[in-house]
Amino acid sequence: MPQQPSSSKPPWLLPVIVGIAALVVIAAAYFLFFGSGSSNDSDVANSPESEGGGVVDVVPQGEEDQIDLSHVERRDSEDPLSIGTVDAPVTMVMFSDYQCPFCASWMDETLPVMMDYVDDEQLRIEFRDLNVFGPESERASHAAYAAALQDSYMEYHQALLADGEIRQPAELSEEALLDLAAELGLDTDQFLEDMHSEAVQEQILENQRLGTDLGAYSTPSFIVGGQPMVGAQPTDVFVDAVDQALTDASE
Repeated sequence: MPQQPSSSKPPWLLPVIVGIAALVVIAAAYFLFFGSGSSNDSDVANSPESEGGGVVDVVPQGEEDQIDLSHVERRDSEDPLSIGTVDAPVTMVMFSDYQCPFCASWMDETLPVMMDYVDDEQLRIEFRDLNVFGPESERASHAAYAAALQDSYMEYHQALLADGEIRQPAELSEEALLDLAAELGLDTDQFLEDMHSEAVQEQILENQRLGTDLGAYSTPSFIVGGQPMVGAQPTDVFVDAVDQALTDASE
């Protein structure tokens, strides 16, 4: 029987080609939005035991990689989950979860500094619940929205993350959330009605879709002046980002 002609390609070439193709796919997914491409990244980034304290580098790094996500800003004066004037030159959109420890630490350490910009009418912050940690987070987001409809969003939001700490799941039961509303002096009957209303459910789902459609799978994630940032970065990083966005907006 005649021998088959041997292939002119080295036997190791195909695995190398496949490997390169796989790396290209992974890189494309990484830079799609924030640099996180799957829900598994959320589990790692938000785990208290993970190295780095949930801090992820700002993405993208170079000017040639920059993308503009300013279309995500709503700048709606009727948005109950926002603080700051709609005419502020810079808007920050924050995707967070009430069971995310790094969201809690950001609220405690960095938000007070950001509030200086808000008070000076230089910054607007729009909060969006991503609810990556499950039903307790979703229930808390409904409660916070119900509080927002009584003009008490920030009071309720900060109470859920008081002193930079998250609450245990049992403290996010409907009864516990209702008790918190009572402690803050809210109309608890109206609060409970709004918490279960279809309108609030639609808003929560819309905010959730906004994050997932952009590819944000971990919390906290941000858009500052149209530029994405991921993780509980040191406060100075956010100060620099806002200052740069203010400079860009003035040009």
